[in-house]
Amino acid sequence: MSLPPLPRGAVTDRIERRVIGADFGADGYTTRTQADELARHLHLRPGRRLLELGSGRGWPGLYLAARTGCAVVLTDLPVDGLAIANRRATREGVDARCAVVAASGQHLPFAAETFDAVGHADVLC
Repeated sequence: MSLPPLPRGAVTDRIERRVIGADFGADGYTTRTQADELARHLHLRPGRRLLELGSGRGWPGLYLAARTGCAVVLTDLPVDGLAIANRRATREGVDARCAVVAASGQHLPFAAETFDAVGHADVLC
């Protein structure tokens, strides 16, 4: 039996800040420390391009773009999450290095070798 998701509000925002170290409206549990480690492993920096699969509302892809200066393409199928991520990219000043694309990880509309790194955090396939 699965429980329905908690409504967004002060309690869930506080839990999210304690668990992942940020308030993204995320449904996943990659911590900020884990995202920073991911950035190091993927050698993210200005000029590098990250493809984030199953990005939802943009955590941790937008965080990684802001933290490292890399460009990020966020992909997912629920467009409501991508719309939130797109607005957040603008608010956080990374919109010039961020694109959102409604696409399944199985059917990506990108040419080979378009990206330097691929991220896939907290996604069930």
